[in-house]
Amino acid sequence: MSNQKNQSEENLYKAFVGEATASLRLKGYAEKAEKEGYPQMAKLFRAISAAEEIHALKHLRILRIIKSTQENLQDSFESETRISEGVYPDFLRVAIDEGHKAAEVSFSQARDAEEVHGKLYKNAIDHMLDETETDYYVCPVCGYVHAGEPTEDCPVCNVGPDKFLKVA
Repeated sequence: MSNQKNQSEENLYKAFVGEATASLRLKGYAEKAEKEGYPQMAKLFRAISAAEEIHALKHLRILRIIKSTQENLQDSFESETRISEGVYPDFLRVAIDEGHKAAEVSFSQARDAEEVHGKLYKNAIDHMLDETETDYYVCPVCGYVHAGEPTEDCPVCNVGPDKFLKVA
């Protein structure tokens, strides 16, 4: 019985990854359909993306991966740090060695943005009980997150502050 439970948990995790990936891929398809002038197809992609997200979140809940806010902050901080300090530098080295400029820029920007994400999580952990409210803005080009309204260009990719997206 134990092996079945472990296999089921492994399958739930694989299903989570698949559903989360599908949800994001479909959001990308929706953006492309909108740009190409197919609003109905974009709507379909967004609807199914939302359904895939529901599936992914259900799998996460069953796996009990979502814990207390403090535990989730700590886990997120550790994950961002691990990725910005270990994963992306390795990916970047390979892209440089292969001369893949687009991958190099993408990995470099993601690494720098992930480093900032880690700092934001650490700050949130340190000030979890404070009553302050902060608005967050995301750079649509590289994923940099800015606490408070941006007044200068993105420090990662130089996009103007007027392009940042406010997170609701």
